[in-house]
This record gives sequence, structure tokens and C-alpha cells, in this order.
Amino acid sequence: MTTLIEIKVPDVGNVAEIDVVEVLIKPGDMVALEQTVATLETDKASMDLPSSATGIIEKVFIKPGDKVSEGSLIATVQSTVAQSSPEKAEEPIQALNAALEIPTPAPETSLELEPVAPVIAPKMELSQVISSTVKAHASPSVRLFARELGVNIGKIATGSGRKGRILKEDVKNFVKKVISESSFASGNVGIPVIPSVDFSQFGAIETVKLSKIKRLTGQNLSRVWLNLPMVTYHEEADITELEAFRNALNLEKGTGEIKITALMFIIKALVAAMQQFPSFNASLASDGEQLIYKQYFNIGIAVDTPNGLVVPVLRNVNTKNINELAAELAELSDKARKGKLLPTDMQGGCITISSLGGIGGTAFTPIVNAPEVAILGITRAKMQPVWNGKEFVPRLMLPLDLTYDHRVIDGAEGARFMAVVKQYLADIRRLLL
Repeated sequence: MTTLIEIKVPDVGNVAEIDVVEVLIKPGDMVALEQTVATLETDKASMDLPSSATGIIEKVFIKPGDKVSEGSLIATVQSTVAQSSPEKAEEPIQALNAALEIPTPAPETSLELEPVAPVIAPKMELSQVISSTVKAHASPSVRLFARELGVNIGKIATGSGRKGRILKEDVKNFVKKVISESSFASGNVGIPVIPSVDFSQFGAIETVKLSKIKRLTGQNLSRVWLNLPMVTYHEEADITELEAFRNALNLEKGTGEIKITALMFIIKALVAAMQQFPSFNASLASDGEQLIYKQYFNIGIAVDTPNGLVVPVLRNVNTKNINELAAELAELSDKARKGKLLPTDMQGGCITISSLGGIGGTAFTPIVNAPEVAILGITRAKMQPVWNGKEFVPRLMLPLDLTYDHRVIDGAEGARFMAVVKQYLADIRRLLL
């Protein structure tokens, strides 16, 4: 005998209007008791509406975007299966009320049901909703929890609850298993892969293989970007006197002698500041619980080459003068551009300098060269009118950009560090103190 049963919105308290977010059934579909037929949402919660019958959907009366309330007709079902007792039929209503945080009167007899915790969920985009056509044995709140994690609950074969019911712990364990078996093994850390595009459909293309340097650099930068909470602090230093002194030094040099660049003074100022702020000359241990302070001062200098960016390291900078540093950097830069740097030439850095001064720009956000904890970016200096208290005077201002690992360095320490670097660059005589 066929019975026509109506699926309606159960008692949801005093909620006047509930939004229909998604409808998961259509005429002709076979539904089971407690199977989710629609997703509803209020300003407080998102919930699954379970079927109160088993059978074939005859007609659906709602669509996404509609508003419903208690008693609204959702669908009609042609059923030939005897329905459950009134006590059992109340279970989906109780689960729905729990999702809305509506108290449910305690039953007089124990039904030994799995407890359904109230769920207050943020509003979800439809693209985030992943439904399952498999008849998984789970309460609406567990289905909602699985959908929030992007889990197809139908792929969880058996739950650990009573009669194989899927619990939240089963969903969590499923996610852990997927992550351990695929995401970390592939190095994607659970991040969706950017889909490939056939660009030839838009016009002529040419495919060139990335150089090994660019591939390795890209992998390292991606790893750092995903693991380090980075902050970039922007500052300007007055290098008017520094530049005048540098030009005077270069005028004294003979033909063929290596000229002094402003970078040499920046290196010395950076090391002097690192001596005052040891956290900048440190690295965080792999366990994240210990800080390793270094007693040496090696500065990495990012060098642009035809094959990509490399970072040769100037060693023991605190023991060398300006001319020695200029000669050493010239040698390393030449080796870098000829592709003759050895691995040892690029190891042991304490902090890195990335300079775009010869190209241009006003500011940028360099990425920390881990396991270092900071990197200093430099762009082109320019003359600016600066107020001295009485009048505006032309001053040569150098933009500086400091990116640091926020696990090791906080904002106040970063600002103080840059204030010291700025002070040294404004008056290089302080480096003698």
C-alpha cells in the first residue's frame, strides 16, 4: 500500500524566516529516513533538514533562496515502507532543534540516542557544500561538521557509534588519514593545486623549462611563506651625509680600484644593530621551542643572475672594513653571474639584504630567507624636502623594508631595530663608538 507523506519544517521555536540554502532532492529521487533533503540557515546557524519518511520524492515545494518557517511544506513522498514509531520520528526534530539551540523536552523513556551537540556554523558559500549520495548513518550535526571540513561523509564506511553511526571523531580521523597519506606526502600541505590551463587556445605560446635555481628558489620561498608568520616594517633613512662621504672616498681611488657603494655602509650599520639586538642574529630551532643565538655575523646579499636569484654570503663582516667588504662582494657577485658559486659560498648567513636600488621602486615586501629570522629590503634613494623645524631642506632619503619572523621578533623590537639602523646611516660616525 502506497502512502503519500508530507515532509515539513518541524518546530523550530520562534524563528519566523529560515533561508533555504540548498535543496538536495528532486522528483523521482529515492530518500531514506533521516537522509538530508535540504540545508537551511538562520542568522545563527546552518542546519540539515532530515527526511521524515522513506520512499520516492513525488514533488518538491522549495528552491534555494526561498524562506520557510515551522510547518512549511518541503516535499511529498510516496512511501510503501512502514514508518518508525512516534518516538523515533522525533529524533530528527530534536537534532534540528539542537542545531538551533532550542531546548527539547526530555523524553520519559530512554531511547539511547547519540547526543547531538548544538552547532553554530558560519555562513558557507554553496561551492563549499559537499554532499553525499551514499546513505551514511550520521546525525544532521555530524553531516554539517563533515561538510564544513569538505568531507564527503559517504566515503566513511562505518562509524564507531552505536549500530555503525558516524560520529564527529570518525570524521576527524578520516581527515587525519587523508592528510597523512596524500597532502604531506605530496608536499601540498592540503592546499588545493592550481588547475592547469591550455593557453594555446588563446593564441601562440612557447614553453621554456625553469632553471634549476628558479625551481629550488620557488620551492624554498613557498615553504617559508607557508610556515612563517611574516611582518614587513617600512622606514626611511637620511643618507645625505653618508652619500657625500662615499663620493669623497671614491674620488680618492685610483683607476681600477673597486668603488665603494652605499651597500657597504648599510651592511656595517646592519651588523652594528644586530649586535644590539641579538634576536636578529638568531634562528628558531626546528622544535619551535628554542632560540639559537649566533656569535658570528655573516650577511647574505641577494644577487640577480641570468639564471635566477642567488644569495652569496659575506662572512665575519664585523671584522672587516669597508674596502675589504667591497672587494669580497665584487668577487662573489662575479662568481654568481658566471654560475661558479659553490654551495659553501651560499651557506651560513645570519640575515639577508635584498637591494632593488639600482632598478627603482619605493617599497616592497621581501620574504625571509629561512632559517634566518629577518631580511632587509632596499629601494632607490631620492631627494625629498624634509622639515628641520624651521624650513624644508633637500635630503637624500633611502627607503628600507624589514621583513621579520613574528614568532621571534615582535613589532616593537622590529621598530626599535630599524630606528638604530636609521640612526647609524644618518651619522656613520656612530659606527666608531
